[in-house]
Amino acid sequence: MTATLPGIEVRNPVDGTVVGTVANQAPEVVADTARALRRHQPAWEALGPDGRATWLRRYRDWLLDNAERIADVVAAESGKPRAEAVVEVPAICEVLNYYADNAATFLADERVKPSGVLSLAKKLTLVRQPYQLVGVITPWNFPVITPGFDVVPALLAGAAVLLKPSEVTPLSALEMARGWREIGAPEVFAVVTGAGDTGQALVDNVDYVQFTGSTRTGQRVAHRAVDRMIPYSLELGGKDPAIVLADADLDRAVPGIAWGALFNAGQACVSVERVYVEAPIYDEFVARLTEVVGKLRQGADAGGFTVDVGAMTTEAQRDIVVRHVDDALTRGAKATVGGKPTGPGLFLEPTVLIDVDHSMSCMREETFGPTIPVVKVADAAEAVRLANDSAYGLSATVWTRDIARGVQIARRLEAGAVNINDAAANLFATTLPHGGWKSSGTGARLGGAHGLRKYTRAKAITVPRVSALKREPLWFPYTARRIRFVQKAFQFIAAHDVRRWVRL
Repeated sequence: MTATLPGIEVRNPVDGTVVGTVANQAPEVVADTARALRRHQPAWEALGPDGRATWLRRYRDWLLDNAERIADVVAAESGKPRAEAVVEVPAICEVLNYYADNAATFLADERVKPSGVLSLAKKLTLVRQPYQLVGVITPWNFPVITPGFDVVPALLAGAAVLLKPSEVTPLSALEMARGWREIGAPEVFAVVTGAGDTGQALVDNVDYVQFTGSTRTGQRVAHRAVDRMIPYSLELGGKDPAIVLADADLDRAVPGIAWGALFNAGQACVSVERVYVEAPIYDEFVARLTEVVGKLRQGADAGGFTVDVGAMTTEAQRDIVVRHVDDALTRGAKATVGGKPTGPGLFLEPTVLIDVDHSMSCMREETFGPTIPVVKVADAAEAVRLANDSAYGLSATVWTRDIARGVQIARRLEAGAVNINDAAANLFATTLPHGGWKSSGTGARLGGAHGLRKYTRAKAITVPRVSALKREPLWFPYTARRIRFVQKAFQFIAAHDVRRWVRL
């Protein structure tokens, strides 16, 4: 008999009010849900890419028709401003349109050319078949975008999908599942809610895991997936550097870095968390950045787009940011603006820190909050060295008027993506992969055809071009004459040297 677990309250970080309660589903419930999804997956796969795309386009229409309601839910459970909540649905709809339009091409069988004479006698075909059940585990910072970026391509690939959102922001995912039901789509997408045990049960019941979240939890997911011999993809933490060269256009670099560091209150894996500025413009950059950050509007958003920076989503995350700021100030850093918790609610003032160095936690650990530590560097070489001095490598930015030089620097940075004169732009380039280096993860999402094919298994099929032979030369029984002939033939084929051919 399944145990009844206490429900989980979902609170608004702005004022602490309860906005919903969800079930803390036991492992047995997760297993039952997984079995149900598996029963429906073969028929879903049989629809083919075009048939599945038809359902996904209906789903897109439902999402757009209900976008304002979903934005209400996103804002209420995450504490983000309305301006940031309303972009989540359109963002996943763009991904949906791209993959729906291209699914048939990306998943089509491929005729493969022979590699040489040894395979010349065969017709070679590469086919792709979906994993039956894909598990997606997502964090609380982007409650619609993050699951959407993975659920949509997995469904289009032909898999059934089981989504486990963060227990902090599960209501948005439940809205996504409600939409799938309301359009009458096949029962191949479901959401389970709960804490860590629910996520563990998901990993134990699927054929492929896509995890987005902290490095520590991602490592546990990877270990369990390896134990089960199932593939996985991880997008983990970040400590993204920004390099500001002396020739940078500060009219763009300053607001760009301010937004790149502080959108979603800095609670983004691709947030700018370290800024390295060449000495000749350092003072001007800091003065301008302090002015921009000091004018940002923070507080409760009544829906009128009057707030720039919202609340921290969890008390635990706010406490981490406070610890980083306090550690920096204790070690000699200065806050040119901000630096204090404020409230009511889980707010922390947008903060600019100067006189920081790599001995401080705000420069080495993932902060995931509204802080901008700024370091003066002598030149680009020092900036690159410090930018690469991190356990993380998700993304980075370079700010310069010399685009060619910016690209050269980008090639030297140890990160999965580098944006020139922009922040987070790669997230919305569906044709580019989004993945991290080092402790920022393994594998990637999106990336054109890769984003769909990652949820499929490749299968090689060989067919004889002619059927004249009753027995292949290497089949039993072996004879000295036949094996010597085959040996000489193989050597002749492999040799790319006239002298060897003559000897043979």
